[in-house]
Amino acid sequence: MQAKVSFTQKVKEELISLPFSDEHLRAMLAAFIKINGSLSYQDGKSRIVLKTENAKIAKFIYHAVDKVYGIVPKFAYSKAMNFKKKLTYSIIIDEGEYLVGDLQINFLEGKISKSIVFNDDMISGYIAGAFLASGSVNTPKNSNYHLEISLNNENYAKWFAKLLLKYKGTEFSPKVIKRRNSYVVYLKKAQQVVDFLSMMGATNATLEFENIRIDREFSSIGNRLQNLDSANYAKTAASAEKQIEEIKLIDDVIGIKNIQNKKQKELMKLRLEHEDYSLAELASELSKLLETPVSKSNVNHTFRAIHLIAERYKGVKR
Repeated sequence: MQAKVSFTQKVKEELISLPFSDEHLRAMLAAFIKINGSLSYQDGKSRIVLKTENAKIAKFIYHAVDKVYGIVPKFAYSKAMNFKKKLTYSIIIDEGEYLVGDLQINFLEGKISKSIVFNDDMISGYIAGAFLASGSVNTPKNSNYHLEISLNNENYAKWFAKLLLKYKGTEFSPKVIKRRNSYVVYLKKAQQVVDFLSMMGATNATLEFENIRIDREFSSIGNRLQNLDSANYAKTAASAEKQIEEIKLIDDVIGIKNIQNKKQKELMKLRLEHEDYSLAELASELSKLLETPVSKSNVNHTFRAIHLIAERYKGVKR
């Protein structure tokens, strides 16, 4: 049985399928290495080790390093000794110190170098690399819209949030919270999630998100209208019940036929004949009977007059 693909996975798989320029890839690598990488030294040589549980992302990073720097990384994998036994893929890059210097990465500080994010294209590349490294987004089928990137440094999380604000043509309002040992940068508004996906270049995911969101919202509007109709019907039924009770009281005490006001008399008869009619329907029928236009508000006013008549005869023996 094929495992269900999450919306996050769909977004990431679309991103790694896109054609990127070398500069865009540099920005993506800068973020991915900063978040998922570590620099170590062995026998006087430096190397970067990147880890991911996604084989396709590992392959993408492997080819990106080769394309941009002409360095062919090494591949390794290990299986976690737990119930799920997930594979963790390692991309091992020699000349690690050179890459770290070129990409202006500092594993100890949180600052993001302007030389890597000097325009919107580089910002979108950096953010896409961060999303590949540790991002997630809720399916739009869930009304709790939420997109986040988990980072391990508070200062870096704050810099990352500021970077989102620098991207032109969007109005992001990212929040930063501490969750266990991580600092999470997140967006909660649906339109901002859409803008984020679009900014990264995930066009198909953006369209899917929008289509599902619009369908959900139309369905929600339909439900609200249906509930409103039900509430209005219940209100009409309750009003009609009270009106009928008062008209019957008047009929028992003095008789509807003895009411001098023709509009009141005909309205009383109509209400007894049509217990489920709304004010608008009563107004329409009354207009025909009286051969003159009668509005819904006029019907409502007439019922108030009938109510005052009924109040006079309450307690009178029938």
